[in-house]
Amino acid sequence: MQFKRKLYRRGSSFETTIPKPLLFALDEGKNYYVVFSFEKGKWVVDFKENKKVSK
Repeated sequence: MQFKRKLYRRGSSFETTIPKPLLFALDEGKNYYVVFSFEKGKWVVDFKENKKVSK
């Protein structure tokens, strides 16, 4: 099972489903998708850069 959500700024914070300490390695100037996948009985969170950004 896998699903993804857009990661976006909301004022001075990010979407509430992702704790800020998990985002330390991401470039704040880029847009990302957060991919949740259920593997071997555990949830795995991965970040994919969103290269298609509509303006």
